[in-house]
Amino acid sequence: MGVRPKRKKTMSRRCMITGKMRMVGNNRSHAENKTKRTFEVNVQDTTVHSETLNQKIALRVTAAGLRTLEKKGGIDAFIQGTAKTKLDPALRPYKALMEKKLAKKAA
Repeated sequence: MGVRPKRKKTMSRRCMITGKMRMVGNNRSHAENKTKRTFEVNVQDTTVHSETLNQKIALRVTAAGLRTLEKKGGIDAFIQGTAKTKLDPALRPYKALMEKKLAKKAA
């Protein structure tokens, strides 16, 4: 029994908006040989401005996630319009802050 090599720790390759993550499949050669491979997601580190909180929010999102944010009307509309249980755990505190700030503004 040899010593198992330490695995390199990597950041999560998961979109905070869409939840897309790595998939596993096969390469298929001309002779139809199958070899395992992974399909990585196009995750980018980016920051978006929240007008409600008046601050920048750091996100790890895919290109599709950025398009989703644009479609929903920005990060504020996306977070407010999404159920807390369906949000990424890193975005839940922002939802609570937004609700508190909007309640204070309405009162």
